[in-house]
Amino acid sequence: MKIMLLITLLLSSIQFAFAKMPIKVVVVTMFEMGEDTGDRAGEMQLWIENYPMQKSLPFVLGNRNLYYHESGVLTLSTGGGVTNATASVMALGLDQRFDLSEAYWIVAGIGGGDPLDISLGSGAWAKHVVDGDLLYEIDGREIPSDWEYGLIPLGAKEPNQISTGWTVDTIVFNLNESLVDWAYQQTKDLPLVDTPAMQKFRGYYTGYPNAQKKPFVTIGDTIGSSTYWHGLLLNKWANDWMHLHAGKSSNFMTTNMEDNGTVTALHRLARANLVDTDRLLVLRTVSNYSFPPKGKTAAWSTTADYPDDGLPALQTAYTLGSHIAKTLTENWSRYQTRIPK
Repeated sequence: MKIMLLITLLLSSIQFAFAKMPIKVVVVTMFEMGEDTGDRAGEMQLWIENYPMQKSLPFVLGNRNLYYHESGVLTLSTGGGVTNATASVMALGLDQRFDLSEAYWIVAGIGGGDPLDISLGSGAWAKHVVDGDLLYEIDGREIPSDWEYGLIPLGAKEPNQISTGWTVDTIVFNLNESLVDWAYQQTKDLPLVDTPAMQKFRGYYTGYPNAQKKPFVTIGDTIGSSTYWHGLLLNKWANDWMHLHAGKSSNFMTTNMEDNGTVTALHRLARANLVDTDRLLVLRTVSNYSFPPKGKTAAWSTTADYPDDGLPALQTAYTLGSHIAKTLTENWSRYQTRIPK
C-alpha cells in the first residue's frame, strides 16, 4: 500500500511539473528592430512595453524569446519571411510548455496597401490569406506581348487562368468569417494615428480617393510572399490572383511576407488538434503603398522611406490587436468555449 501511495505521489509530482500553461491568446508578430525593448520599435516591441508583457520565456527554436502576460497572452516574433514564419509557428505549436488548444491567434503586422482600397496607417482584417509564391514566373523581358504580367498559376498555361494540371492545396486559406466580422465591429471606431508626414505622402495619390483617406479600419484580404514585389502591373496581378483563388467576393488590400507560412503551419498543427484554426485572425496595417503615385516610378516607390518610418502602422497594429486580445481575455468565461460572432 505504501509503495502504491509513493508511486501515485511521484506520478502526480511529475504531472504537476510538466503541466502545460494554458494560453488564451497568441499574438504573432514578424519582425523586430535591434533589441526587444528600449530602442526603435518593430512589431513586437509595442506589445512588450505597452500591454505590457511581464515575463520573458526562452524559445531556442524560434527567432526571439517569447513574452507572456498573466492574463494568458503569449507574444511571438517569427522573423521576417515565409520560411521563418512557418518554422517559428510550428515550433511554438509543438512546444510542450503550452496548451494552445483553445488559444485565439492574432497576427498583427504591417504591410503594403493597395491604393485602390486603403490608406496609410489603416488596418485590414483578412477573410482570405493567399500565397503569392506558389506560381510559375517568366522574366518581364521575355513574356508574350499579349500578357499583362509574367506570373502564371501552377498547372495553367497563361496568367490569370484556372489550373488545369498539377498544383498544390495550400495557396488559399479561408478564415472564420464570423470571427473576422466580430473583430472588425469591435475595432472599426477606434481612433488611429495620423501625422503630417502621412498626410503629405497620401497627397501624392491624386486620383485614388481611398489612398487619400485618413486611417480607417476595414475588412480586406492579404497576399503573402517572400518576394517584396511592387508596382502597378504587379498590383493588377495581385488583384487578379486574389479573385482567382479566393473568389470574386474577395478583395486584395494588403501585402505581407509571412502570413501564408503562418497559416500553413497552423493548419498542420490543427491536424493533431493542437490548435483551432477557426480562432485565427490576421490583421495587416499599411506602412506603404503597393504601387507608386502618378509621376513616380516603381523603382522610386519600392525603396522610398516609409512616412514616419512606419511607426503609425505599427501603432495601429498594436491598437487594434491589443483591443481584441483584451476583449477575449476579459470575457474568457464566454469565449473559451464559444467563438465570438
